[in-house]
Parts: sequence; C-alpha cells; structure tokens
Amino acid sequence: MWTKYHKKRRFGRFVLPAVTVAFVSYFGYHCVHGDYGLKATEVFERRRLDRSKELADLVAKREHLEKEVALLSDGSLDKDMLDQYARYQLTYSKANEIVIFNK
Repeated sequence: MWTKYHKKRRFGRFVLPAVTVAFVSYFGYHCVHGDYGLKATEVFERRRLDRSKELADLVAKREHLEKEVALLSDGSLDKDMLDQYARYQLTYSKANEIVIFNK
C-alpha cells in the first residue's frame, strides 16, 4: 500500500550533516596547511623580506660600481683612479713604495 507519508530513516538524517562536515574539514585543512594556505603565506613573506634585503645590498653594490666606472669614463677621467687600477691589475709599484693588498 502506498501512502504519501514515509517513515524517516535514522541513516538519512546524518548523511547531509556528515557530508557537510567532511567538505568543511577538507577545505579548512587546506586553507591552513595547503600550498597557498596560511602557513605557506608566512614562508612566502619571510622569503620576500630576505630577498628584498638582498636586493637592497645588490643595488648599493651596483651604485658603488657605477660611481667607480664613472670616474674611469672618457668624459671625466680621473688620473689617480686610473693609476690605482693600472697598478693593481699589473701588480706594478715603484721601488720606494710599500704596497698593502686588502682582501
């Protein structure tokens, strides 16, 4: 006999909440521990800060080298700087000079 009312099963009451808890747990775990989660964001931020410090050091070194090259350029040739580089590269010194190399 068919009726428009049916008996509710105990198992049916727990299926939707169980599936919901499973989805929320899965996505919640990956929001924290996933490739782009909260912990990974901290690691990316630390790397970014380290690399920005490294970039600042490299920029300062490059500016220093550009100043030295500017002293050796044709437009404003500094004879003392040219003499210093020539002596250093050729390991040349006069007999009455004392040379100290710092490395």
